Amino acid sequence: MDEIQTISALGALAQPTRLQAFRLLVEREPEGVPAGELARLLGVPQNTMSAHLSILANAGLIGGVRHSRSIIYRVDLERFRAVMLYLLQDCCGGNASLCAPLIADLTPCCAPEISTADVN
Repeated sequence: MDEIQTISALGALAQPTRLQAFRLLVEREPEGVPAGELARLLGVPQNTMSAHLSILANAGLIGGVRHSRSIIYRVDLERFRAVMLYLLQDCCGGNASLCAPLIADLTPCCAPEISTADVN
């Protein structure tokens, strides 16, 4: 991951409909969501949704697979992980006690257990 790729990903998410679509796709992992259903769920015309999905796909955040007449979109969680890691590179100067609260905040559904040995 580099600066240009990170800016592209963040730019793709910097629009309300695209951010909502991305979050919905995260919720629906690993099944994915057909493009038409995404448009319906978000109350967006299908051609507008197509444009938003194209921007997210070009940024590498999502991908689509054709199934019959539908395209099923899924989040590329590994790519999103790479973006987040790029942003957090050299987090807290390597001081685990400073990073632990940030990591806990970023993982509310499955927070890692941090032992006192990790903090010291």
